[in-house]
Formats: sequence, C-alpha cells, structure tokens
Amino acid sequence: MLTLIWGATLNLISVEQATARRVAETSGGELAETYESQVVRALREIDQTLKFVKYAYELEGRPEVLEQLRTKAMLPPDLLFVVSIADSAGHVRASTLAPPWAKVAEQEDFLHQRHSHTDSLSVGLPQRDAKTGEWILRFSRRLDSSDGSFAGIVTVSVGAAYFVSGYETSKLGEHGVLGVLGTDGVFRARRSGEEVVAGERVDYAVAVRPRSDDGASEARPSTNPWDGVRRYTSARELFDFPLAVIVGLSAEEQLAPTRQHIRRYLWIAFASSLLLVLFVALLGRTSWQLARSRQLAVEEQIAHAARVEYLAYHDGLTTLPNRSLFSKLLQQSIHLAHRHQTRLAVLFLDLDRFKVINDTLGHEAGDKLLQEVAARLKGCLRESDTVARLGGDEFVALLPDLTEEKYVATVAQKILSAIARPFALGDGEFRVTGSIGISTYPHDGLDEQTLTKNADIAMYQAKAQGKNNFQLYSEDMNVSSLDRLNLESRMRHALERGEFELHYQPKRDIRSGCIAGMEALLRWRHPDLGMVAPMQFIPVAEATGLIIPIGKWVLRTACLQNVAWQRCGLPRLSVAVNLTARQFYDEYLLPTLHEILEETGMDPQLLELEISESMLMSNVDNTLRIMTGLKDMGIRIAIDDFGIGYSSLSALKRFPLDTIKVDRSFIRDASSVAEDRDLTEAIMAMGRKLSLTIVAQGVETREQADFLRSHACDEFQGFYVGEPVAADQMAELLKTGALQASREGLSDS
Repeated sequence: MLTLIWGATLNLISVEQATARRVAETSGGELAETYESQVVRALREIDQTLKFVKYAYELEGRPEVLEQLRTKAMLPPDLLFVVSIADSAGHVRASTLAPPWAKVAEQEDFLHQRHSHTDSLSVGLPQRDAKTGEWILRFSRRLDSSDGSFAGIVTVSVGAAYFVSGYETSKLGEHGVLGVLGTDGVFRARRSGEEVVAGERVDYAVAVRPRSDDGASEARPSTNPWDGVRRYTSARELFDFPLAVIVGLSAEEQLAPTRQHIRRYLWIAFASSLLLVLFVALLGRTSWQLARSRQLAVEEQIAHAARVEYLAYHDGLTTLPNRSLFSKLLQQSIHLAHRHQTRLAVLFLDLDRFKVINDTLGHEAGDKLLQEVAARLKGCLRESDTVARLGGDEFVALLPDLTEEKYVATVAQKILSAIARPFALGDGEFRVTGSIGISTYPHDGLDEQTLTKNADIAMYQAKAQGKNNFQLYSEDMNVSSLDRLNLESRMRHALERGEFELHYQPKRDIRSGCIAGMEALLRWRHPDLGMVAPMQFIPVAEATGLIIPIGKWVLRTACLQNVAWQRCGLPRLSVAVNLTARQFYDEYLLPTLHEILEETGMDPQLLELEISESMLMSNVDNTLRIMTGLKDMGIRIAIDDFGIGYSSLSALKRFPLDTIKVDRSFIRDASSVAEDRDLTEAIMAMGRKLSLTIVAQGVETREQADFLRSHACDEFQGFYVGEPVAADQMAELLKTGALQASREGLSDS
C-alpha cells in the first residue's frame, strides 16, 4: 500500500511537472512567433519608409522633399516615428519633428553608411533623448548623389519602448521578458514587467542559440545572462534584419501552481501513509477490532477516492462538470452518435458584460451570479443533456440524440431568455445577457476538439452580431477571421488616403422642434468595399490602437466643420463626438484637445465629448482627473447609453457632467412596457435632480416623442427627427432652420 500511494503520488507529480514544462515551452514558442511577426511587420514598415524617402530624395536632390512627403501624408504618423535627412557632413537638414540630434557625423550608423558601398538597412545603437530621457532607436539608409558618391543618410527614429509595448502581464507574468537584440550583442530594447531598458550588451551566441534540428518552436529553459533569471526562452533571428527577438517566461511563475499541487499531493500521501502505519500498528489487537479497522480503512479510501475524482472532474464553484469531464462525455457521445448514426449539438455560452459585474460589485457578487447562471442552465435542459463550466464566465452544453434541428434553436433561445431575467445581487437587481455559438455533429466536425472550436467561433460571431443572440457555425465564420486581418490592413491606409468622412445627426429641442445640436458620426467609404459599417471597423481600430489617430482626425474635422458653418452665418450649435475607452484614457488626450481647439478656433463650449457609463466606474480617480481637465478647458461632457451600466446617484454627483443620453433600449419600449417606462421616468428625474441636460436616443415614433415631451425630456435624436447626413446636407438643414426662425421672429414683431 505504501508503494502504491507513493508510486501513484510520485507518478502524478512527474506527470504534472512534465505537463507544466510542456505548457510553458509551447506558450513561450507561440508568444515568440507572435512577437516575431509584430516586430518584422514594424521593421518592414520602417524600412519601406526609408526606401521611399531615399528614392524621393535621390530623384529630387533636395532635403525639402521630406516636407513635401509629410504634407501629402505619405509618411508614417509623427507621433511614433521621426523621419530625418542628414547631409554628407552629418548635419540634419530636414525632419518631420525636431530631431534629438542636430548633427550625427560622429554616430556609429552614420559612419557605417558613409563607408559602406552597398545600400543596406542600418540599426543604430540605442541612445537617450536629452530632453525626455527615453531610449531612441534610429534606423538609416545611405543617400547617394547622382554620381554615386555619398550624399548623407535618411533616418527613422522611434522610441525603443515601441518595440516592447506589446508586453502583457497576463501572458508574460511579472518577470517575463520581451527583447530586440542586435547581432552585435546589444539590446535595442528589453522589457521585463514595467521596466524598459536598452543598450545592454550580452553574448549574442549565448542569448540566441540555434534552433534544434527538428525545427521545434518551443521555448527552452535557461538562465538569462542579462539578469540571472531562469526562464523558458525562445530567440529568433529575423530574416533580412540584423536583429533577433527574445521572448521569455519566468520558470518560477510558470511552475508556481504546479509546486502548490505537489505540496498538496505530498501532504495527502503523507497523511495516507500515516493512516496506513497506524492501521498496521493495530494488527495485534483482537480479531473483531482488526476486522472493524479494516472496514473503516476501506470505507475511508473509497470516500477519499470518490472525493478526489469528484474534485478532478467538477467545478468547485458551480458543482457543474469541468472541462476535463465534459471532454470525456463529448467523446463518448460522439462514439455513440457514430455507432447509431444520430446527431448531437454543442452550445458554447459566454456571458456579456460579466466583467462589469465583477469590477463594480466585487468577485463575491460575480461568484453568486455564476452559481445562479449554472442553476438556470440546468433548468433549461433535458435529463440526458449535459452542461459544464469551462472557466471564467464560459459555459458549454451537450445535446445528444437530436431528432429535430429546431430543438437546438429552441434550447438556445430558452437559455438566452433565462439568462436575461434579473439577478438579485446585494441590495439590487442586475441584468446580464449571453452569446451562444452552436456546432453540430457530424455536419460541423467529427471530433471533440473541432466541435468545441467551431462552437467557440460561432459564439464570437454572436458577440459581433450585437450579443444576446445565438449563431449556428458555418464555414464562412473561419473566413471572417481572415477578413478581419484584411480589414485592419486596409484601415491602416484609409486615413492617409482620405477614405473617412463624418456624417452628422441632428438633436432637436423637444419643445420647439428646432435643431439644438448635432452628433458627429464616423463613416468609412472604401473604394472597393463601399461603405463599411462602424460596427465592423470601430472594434478593430480600438483593438489595434488605430482609434487614436482616427479619433484625432474626427475631433479636428468636426471642429473645423463647426467653425466653417459659423463663418457662413449659420447658428452656433454644439457638436458631440464619441470617445472610446482607449481614446479617453490616452495620456495625450488633453494636450491633443488643446492643440485642436487652438488650431481650429473652435469655442470649447460648443464641443461635447460623449463617454460610456461603464467608463465612469472602471477607474474612478483617473476618470475624475481627466474630466476635471476637460472642464477646465470649457468642454462639455455627456454620458452615452445611460441606464445600462451600474452607476448610482451618489457616484454621478462626483463627476462634472453636463448631459446624460438615455439609452435607446429604454426609449424603444417606454411608451408600451411599464417596467421600461418606470426606469425611463426614474432616469429623467435623476437627471433633473442633478441639473443635467437630458437627451433621448433612438426616437423612432411619434408615440415615443409624445411620451418624452410629457416627461420633461430636454432634447431627442433618432430617425424620427433626422437620420445622419453628410456635412453639406447638414448645412442645408441648418440654413432651413435659421430661415424659419427668422421668419417666425418677423411675424411675431
């Protein structure tokens, strides 16, 4: 028995250790592949810029060509990249921004290009900016005169931190590493945790070891020479560039959970061994006591084994089967379905806005919500069906022995309705919704992994379709992932090609019916794709960071248009612009707004910025700081889609707000559904209590307008009062409104 206990324990420990190492090696390799593609993409964009400026300069022979290219928006954004031209003496003659160095004659990359007789990319050593103290990397190419002699260099300078900005603590941990290492053994950039360094010199041959003969991409454990930390490290030399990327996962962090499991196994083994020794010590007692002791030991072992098995295959919070048990059950069901020629379905459920509940009400409330969701899911299924929790807010259901296709849709709709009912959490009721993806056997897959993956893909499609719905898997959904990458690539050029435009939707005074303001809405007119819906490209822009330059363009364009209308004699009306979370928390938001207002001559009181209600509660102190800065400039602040978040009256009083925009979901049913009518009235009463302007969104019928008018709403917008139109059409609406107001004034007099 002792051999069995310790043999099983040591074998389990060995398996867990091997699994943990394998997971760390695979994760490190996958992260290295992703990071390699990101760095190569950035380097190619930089090198393409160098080649382009080199060609233009050698064609014109004048450094002024750089300003012409910048004016025509043919250079990358100068927020990140500074393009400069230095003559043969090393003097900087032209630059898109003030360069950190006025003369580069003695610097290593200049000397390299001067004495080189081939056109090649040079990656300079990192240098500190004298003003900001940040590390700067400079990439350069040689410039030749018409006779082939050395004419200088063209450089692109970029902050070294740019190449390690993709460091995510959730994936790399606190002591992981991202780095770009030159073949000369000098780190161009390295980041571990929040620390970014550059200029360190290491042994390149030690840091970047050749790949194994089998071409495996996994990370290998080693002690990094630059900081002495043992990591699962993957290093990759970049093709066509004198650089290598390094990605490392801390071995201590990766194996910490496994060590905890090992300690628990050892304690269990020790306790079992101790019980066994005590049991053997009692063998000398009477036969009745011996039989009794043996019976108790057997019962204890059975109960212990059952408990261990239960914990291994069930979720501790919801008591539902976990991922491991569900995988086994799905494999068994697939075998039975294959044998009996029947069908089955897999439903992948993810809760919408669950993170808001967790962040706002705390993890205890989130756990209670998950337990209630599990209970409701079990109530929606047959006895033969299975529901499991995969982790976080992800659930999955197995529906075997399908006889009718419509049963799957019926169950999915039943689940969505059950989830949508209010949850009692703390002292209030709160709502969440769910998104469901469905795959079926044998149509969508013949094995457990394929069915689960395809159901997951369909779930993400349900989220993309507005959430709170279900989607059946189709082959087109795999294609949509590639379409998203193509959309991102096209969007990177859309701004410089002038493909974006603004439409304006009027807001009308609910009493007079006159236009009281407007909201600027971004539209993308692609030459091949036509008009691309905002729901398609805004999330991609937000995820990739392109929303920052696009948002800056929207603010500048809206302000310029508003000032132009005023100069034409049209009324002074406010214009509202939406800000995403990434825009709002951008560290350059306040300086950018100040620059745009100064440049366009826009009255700050006519600019209104709209943010979502959930952003108020995500980081209260930081949000309050930014809002105070906006109010100091005179800019108005509105809360968009108000009512679907979880902010309270006491929380709202802390923020310097001007306007609340009631979410369209309340307006849609306010005139017919008592619950929504009461909520809408309560929101308006709260707005009046705080002396805020109340704007109703999504007004589409006369009944809705009459309801809002009777409850003292200030302004409303929607298709009932005006669809979004182009700038010239909006100008005609403003002229018509101004002329009508003038005539009414004459008639009154």
